Amino acid sequence: MCTYTTVTDTIDGSAKGPNSSWFHATDITVYYDHPFHAMAEHTLNIDVADPAKGPSARVALELTAESAKKLVAAIQAALDAVPAEMQV
Repeated sequence: MCTYTTVTDTIDGSAKGPNSSWFHATDITVYYDHPFHAMAEHTLNIDVADPAKGPSARVALELTAESAKKLVAAIQAALDAVPAEMQV
């Protein structure tokens, strides 16, 4: 069963794509669905992209729910460790 819930937003950052080339990341899409590659029934799928540069400017993650929760916790812990004056 799929939720068909998709969350999209704009972002400002960089990502390393095919051939180790960096690109400006402008869009993020997050959804829980069947993966294309990961060996799991369902995964949290995260796409970071710059659609203006075409399909090669994209990085995709397929994480099990447990791994996705670990990623969220790691991101929160890293941000919590940053002094307030450095957070812009």
